[in-house]
Amino acid sequence: MKARPAAPQPSFLCDEMLGRLARYLRAAGFDTRLACDGAPDARILRLATAEDRLLLTLDRQILEHKAARARVIVLPAGNLEQHAGALGGRLGLDWLAFSFTRCLLDNVPLAPASSAQRAAVPPLSQSYGGEVKSCPECGRVYWPGSHFRRMHATLCCWQERRGAPIR
Repeated sequence: MKARPAAPQPSFLCDEMLGRLARYLRAAGFDTRLACDGAPDARILRLATAEDRLLLTLDRQILEHKAARARVIVLPAGNLEQHAGALGGRLGLDWLAFSFTRCLLDNVPLAPASSAQRAAVPPLSQSYGGEVKSCPECGRVYWPGSHFRRMHATLCCWQERRGAPIR
């Protein structure tokens, strides 16, 4: 089995209007933060620059800031599918190479679950195989249950649309 590189590139900062996209980017294994609390554009841009992240937004007005030129991707208005399609098409994202390696809540890389955490996973879920992982920060446990399968199917669709083989 090939070892995966430590982290996929690029990393992202999503404005608060793109919370669902941020969650799916994390599911795809991309280091993705979510801006919140109505932070002003200038503060969000400073954070994106300081952390070397691409800022994803629907707000065209942010392009008026000089700092936005090389750092901001303005996505078209639309739904999650349209946002993912535009972003994946522009950056050629591999939606599956690093999938399910980050906590969906706090963006921390996942670790193998402890034996106690694995024992708490519903027995039916264990029959699907796959690793049980946990977040070292919040303790949330992840396994390939129905939620995983739905999100994975979405990532597979996005991968297929970009013309790459599905793993």
